[in-house]
Amino acid sequence: MSASPPTRITRFGAGAIGDLGEVVAEAGISRPVLVTTTRGATQARSVDRVATFDGVGPHAPIETVQAAGALAREHDADGLIGLGGGSAIDTCKAVVAELAWQGFDPLPRIVAVPTTYAGAEWTPYFGTLLAEGRKGGGMDVRATPVAAVYDPELTLGLSVGATVGTSMNALAHCAEAYYHPERKPRAERHADTGATAIGHALPLVAANPGGIYGRTRMLEGAMRAALALAESGLCLAHAMAQALGGRYGQPQGTMNALCLPVALRFNAEVVPDAIGRFGEALGTDDAPTRVEELAALGGFGRLRDYGVPASELDEAARTIVERPGAKANPRPATADEVAELLRSIW
Repeated sequence: MSASPPTRITRFGAGAIGDLGEVVAEAGISRPVLVTTTRGATQARSVDRVATFDGVGPHAPIETVQAAGALAREHDADGLIGLGGGSAIDTCKAVVAELAWQGFDPLPRIVAVPTTYAGAEWTPYFGTLLAEGRKGGGMDVRATPVAAVYDPELTLGLSVGATVGTSMNALAHCAEAYYHPERKPRAERHADTGATAIGHALPLVAANPGGIYGRTRMLEGAMRAALALAESGLCLAHAMAQALGGRYGQPQGTMNALCLPVALRFNAEVVPDAIGRFGEALGTDDAPTRVEELAALGGFGRLRDYGVPASELDEAARTIVERPGAKANPRPATADEVAELLRSIW
């Protein structure tokens, strides 16, 4: 089956979840499976579907991908609705890739309903947990969602820690969109808007988590960050966060909160203009420090506070430099250099 450019159907605003059925139909889907968590299943009760998979787990464990795929095959699904954070949407993408490998045709189309700020909606890339402590991933253009429904009301129950953590994912998407070697001009424009919105709204949401204005601006920023990623790619900060999150069972956002500032400082030597533009979007002339200030709103500590042993930093660094994001970084990083970065935040 040949790859085809993804459609982008979008609904945005408070109450937009009410348009989900219309979006599913517009995407040409008549037999969707909802892929979510137990909590998420209660947020889409009004949507017709042939089945619900509510076993999504952190980092999209391969066992859950296989179970969701089996359910999709059983019901001859022509669509998947990924409702939740990045793990729910990555599970959908991984299911499509698995079904493609198995020769399933036609493949289900994905509708994303993000309830965090992780920004996984518009790319063909996905991460999975292959085994305890071992993060993997893949890419298939056919797994790119064709539609997304952004409803800030679905984020109102998100804890401050998860809010700040997933917003760090989004900020990392913006930052790396300025200097990824394969970025397109639109990536930088989306990153400008996304970083400005997140930098403005995150302090508001941390102070008033139930405020719909702040949540709406945050979701707008995350949407722009997702579009920036779709027009660029991942670099060192993401490589570090993905490897550490998968290895030690920690949310990727938490790891990005720690890793993004040191990755920015490491790259400033070779892409000062790009990092300067990121700082301008955040309203500062010191982007790494501003990211640290925003991350502090989530109360994050240091790597040692998340079960990362000092004795394993060198081994983790060797894993990190083999990830695609590290290889795409504008400043090549050796394992020894990455180990030093890890020690600086340990």
